Amino acid sequence: MRSKRVFEIVLALLVTTSVGTRAQVNLNKLGQSTMDFLLVSVSPEASGMGEAYSAFGTGADAMFYNPAGLAEMNTTYNASVNFTQWIADINYYAGAISWKIGNYGVVGVNLLSVDYGTLIGTTIDVQKGYLDTGPIPNVGAYSFGISYAKAISSQFMVGGTVKYAGQNLGVNNFVDGTSVKNDAAKLAFDIGVKYYTSFNDFRFGMAIRNFASDVTREVYAEQLPLLFTVGGAIDLMDFVDQNHDKGTALTLAADFLHPNNYSERFNLGMEYKVLGMLALRGGYQTNRDIQSWSAGAGFNVQVGGTAWEVNYSFSKMDVFTNVNRFSLVASF
Repeated sequence: MRSKRVFEIVLALLVTTSVGTRAQVNLNKLGQSTMDFLLVSVSPEASGMGEAYSAFGTGADAMFYNPAGLAEMNTTYNASVNFTQWIADINYYAGAISWKIGNYGVVGVNLLSVDYGTLIGTTIDVQKGYLDTGPIPNVGAYSFGISYAKAISSQFMVGGTVKYAGQNLGVNNFVDGTSVKNDAAKLAFDIGVKYYTSFNDFRFGMAIRNFASDVTREVYAEQLPLLFTVGGAIDLMDFVDQNHDKGTALTLAADFLHPNNYSERFNLGMEYKVLGMLALRGGYQTNRDIQSWSAGAGFNVQVGGTAWEVNYSFSKMDVFTNVNRFSLVASF
């Protein structure tokens, strides 16, 4: 009864925050946010399933989606290294490590670095209109955070992340000789819950990501890309045999997303895992400008006392080149 009461309180807080956020955000001003790199998926496991991950994700990578998933770790340590070959020659490098401290919960650290590639700067010229000033130094984005999650009961988990995110966009040089740096950084918070029902191992998760005050560039105040997500996941094989080997599963997952910089979206994904060694994934995202379907695979092998997993995902993109993601995960 106590865990149920705690769940009801956290659920009420999340819903209240979501409603309050919706009231503050003018949905007619779509696209009005900064540091949108925080919304790009960095896990090939999540991306292979169309990013329907809020109720599905576990381990260190869950910190990037729903930190409550950390609490489901069944090993002492879990670490991941991720690489995303994004559009327009932009590359994402992400890493995470988590540590299960017995009955006290799980703590984790995550890092993200974004390489925007080579950008050429310009300045105003009275006669020619503009002049190239050469490559802009120190252009990119980053974030690093600390997470904590705990299983309140065998069914209910809660987690949160405190992170520091920043973006460096070079310097504006004006004709009068003055210049303005386009650097910005902000402290942000993520919070999430996860709950297993008694119906065929069905679980649902909710998360709020990038909750922060506005970022001010010169005289303009900009919001971080606040995102409220609610989703569910279920192993379809439980409908056939609830006592089947959990190393083989056919999981269906779905997420509903309410961002502050776009209209609502829906993600749908599926994973088929065989004997705990091979995983095949597929997914689809609605209401996206250039993204649609994705697919991926993972392979798990035990070496000594460490479980190693290699993951890959492919995301179809319109106009731009398609996106590839890779990761190496270790559990020990």
